[in-house]
Amino acid sequence: MSVAVHSADIQDRDSACLVLDERTRALWPFIQKIFADAGYQGPRVALAAQNTGSWIVEIVKRTELHTFAVLPKRWIVERTLAWISRNRRLMRDFERYARTVAAFTRLAMIKIMLRRLAAPKPCS
Repeated sequence: MSVAVHSADIQDRDSACLVLDERTRALWPFIQKIFADAGYQGPRVALAAQNTGSWIVEIVKRTELHTFAVLPKRWIVERTLAWISRNRRLMRDFERYARTVAAFTRLAMIKIMLRRLAAPKPCS
């Protein structure tokens, strides 16, 4: 729904304000809760969410460190990133500019959504 690409020297919690801005809030006013991993824990993310509306940021943490367990909300994000990575231009860091990567990410998501919309419905 919203993409922000930045350099690798910026921490996740510091870049949350790039995604949680007024423009995103205006585009998606019906969103009430945002699920994030532990990298987005802290007062900066809470402040960014609070400044743009009544969003609730829920941190989804792993239950055990050394065992694999599927966490329902975290799995949605990981699965979506895997789908995006199937696109050749997004597999590796080929692009020079961050805005190009953001554009290709949006195109990849449009492709995924169009395939779902155009998929034949099973007969019941």
